[in-house]
Amino acid sequence: MEISTADLYDQHGESLASVSLQFQDLGGRLSFTGPVRTIRCREDNGLVKSVLSSPGNGAVLVVDGAGSLNSALMGDMIAEAAVANGWAGVVINGPIRDRAAVAKLPLGVKALGSNPRKSAKDSVGEVDVPVEFGGVTFRPGATLYADMDGILVEP
Repeated sequence: MEISTADLYDQHGESLASVSLQFQDLGGRLSFTGPVRTIRCREDNGLVKSVLSSPGNGAVLVVDGAGSLNSALMGDMIAEAAVANGWAGVVINGPIRDRAAVAKLPLGVKALGSNPRKSAKDSVGEVDVPVEFGGVTFRPGATLYADMDGILVEP
């Protein structure tokens, strides 16, 4: 489903929260929407792999990596698992790796950039808790809309 965040904002205004942080579009799907699931982690993608390997049912995983660019929180194998499990997209406040491969997948991916360095795999963090970045609080179950213009979230 193609969406326009600019049109949505024009229709709904301040009832939608607009993420001010500037993300790169790194997936093969540039427009995506779905209910929010969340992870809070830092330089450890064990939980990201676990959650994206479970049924997504059209959800968008929002990962708060605290903005750390030291190691990637998702690569091509985890992104392939997300596609296979029906996730609509992933928003990562941190980097990914394997950009060329991820760009070919039918998955929405917004991240701060890329870093070839692997992250820890200890599954340290929290799942399905409110996370905040870019001036927006992402709560599990809220609807997220994303396209090349940015990210909007219903409260």
